[in-house]
Amino acid sequence: MLVRLSKLLGLTAVAVVLASCASPHESTRNGTHADDFGTPVGTQSVKSGGDLVMGLSSEPDRLDPTTSSSLFTRYVMSSICEKLYDNDSAGNLVPQLATALPTVSPDGLTVTIPVRTGIKFADGTAFDAAAVQTSLQRHLTAKTSQRTSEMGPIAAIDANGPGEVVLHFKTPFAPITAALADRAGMIMSPAELAKAGDNFGDSPVCVGPFKFAKRVPQTSIVVERDPNYYDAAHVHFDSITYRIMVDANIRAANLRSGDIQVADYISPQDVDELSKNAQLRLLQTRSLGYMGLYLNVGNVDGAGKPAKPIDTPLAKDPRVRQALSLSIDRNAMVNTVFNGWYEGTCSPIVPGSAFATPAGTDCAAYDPARSKQLLTEAGVQMPYHVKLQVQNSQDRMRYAQALQAEIAEGGFALDIVPTEYATLLDAQKSGAYEAILLGWSGRLDPDGTISRFVTTGSSGNYSGYSSPQVDDLLGQAARTGDTAKRADLYAQAVQIIQKDNPYLYTYRERLLTMHTTKVTGIEMYPDGVVRLGKAAFLAGNG
Repeated sequence: MLVRLSKLLGLTAVAVVLASCASPHESTRNGTHADDFGTPVGTQSVKSGGDLVMGLSSEPDRLDPTTSSSLFTRYVMSSICEKLYDNDSAGNLVPQLATALPTVSPDGLTVTIPVRTGIKFADGTAFDAAAVQTSLQRHLTAKTSQRTSEMGPIAAIDANGPGEVVLHFKTPFAPITAALADRAGMIMSPAELAKAGDNFGDSPVCVGPFKFAKRVPQTSIVVERDPNYYDAAHVHFDSITYRIMVDANIRAANLRSGDIQVADYISPQDVDELSKNAQLRLLQTRSLGYMGLYLNVGNVDGAGKPAKPIDTPLAKDPRVRQALSLSIDRNAMVNTVFNGWYEGTCSPIVPGSAFATPAGTDCAAYDPARSKQLLTEAGVQMPYHVKLQVQNSQDRMRYAQALQAEIAEGGFALDIVPTEYATLLDAQKSGAYEAILLGWSGRLDPDGTISRFVTTGSSGNYSGYSSPQVDDLLGQAARTGDTAKRADLYAQAVQIIQKDNPYLYTYRERLLTMHTTKVTGIEMYPDGVVRLGKAAFLAGNG
């Protein structure tokens, strides 16, 4: 079912965001890269059964959709925990556990969502509107929730009979449908929530083609086919094993040998050579997300808590942060480090999308001389040292080392601290860092890509940033469905963020996933999620 035109909810613009950012071809230094989202099983002859192994480049955090902040958790959850809505490769929002797109009252304050009935969670519990209400309420109000800001100013959530959920808003919130197409829309078994409470993520129970089986920390996560799934006839694998393989060289070697059948995050260092292998298929698309540097300007007691002063020039003086930004030659960096597969950026707005304007996406020129001038004005001694925590993977470390050499010309000395991914996420939330190299996989609606990270008090405001002006602009953008107005408001907000620099946007990845040609039905869209739920081995292959 395609997205209905709904100006209030901005759904047309959402489709344009994904469709335009995922244009069929992207020109880079290495020429033109053609998007390949994968091929659904369709009428292909496939095998029933078998065990798929996927190599994951990082370990997911806890498998709890309320508290998770990891892209890699989204991979696993996409197989075991469906959402109210999803998106397709063309950028359309489509119902998943809902049965149709929401209807909205004329004042925009009441959003009604029809949901499936007659289906079951993996534990046999009936799925209905009351179960949806329970999950949404948890996402909205749980103390450790990462979803609260994504859901907007909800006043109340009601179940209207078994088949309808009603959201009551304090003010209109245009991004709600797009928000419910990600973790905020994942629905958990109320029976398991009652039993497990805060430990739900240790053994999650939802509705999905697969169900959680076991986890061996730092090694693997196994899910098994769920016979209770409402569309079980189109689920083919007996199980999927997500094997943690941080080393890109090891993932590539295991793909070649056939020990794994799919791998995420193929390194730009390996992709050209692997693409020559006729037994492998490259899925690729431009990303909705970004990478860059979180700079801690006020996160003392943890993300979402009131910002407090940090007594360092980097945290106190925006001139120092601006100098750091001007020291980075973004395009030259990615071309050198990532062989032209990625692109430089200084903005969270996806270029070419319905929300992209020159004011919202243009970058200041690389200017190390101006950087030194700003540091002098700020009265700091050069080289000014910045401690950067970086995931200890080859590509992230390679970028950090190139960045270290790059910003030296602007008067900085970068002290690199290799760190495990899970530890990075903990430091990001707690505020136990000065600078962290981390990104965001992006969302269909720019609200989900911007607001949760910079709005005062948001649980995703890892920098401890607070700007009443930015809060007001983002609030206005969320209350209107007019795409042009929203684009202008986001551009104004981005310009302020680029002046204050609590986060330095530096590059956008091109999403690169590979699988063996023995498998079909694996799909990957610009939202970054590798979808395995309906994939299968081709007939005649093991």
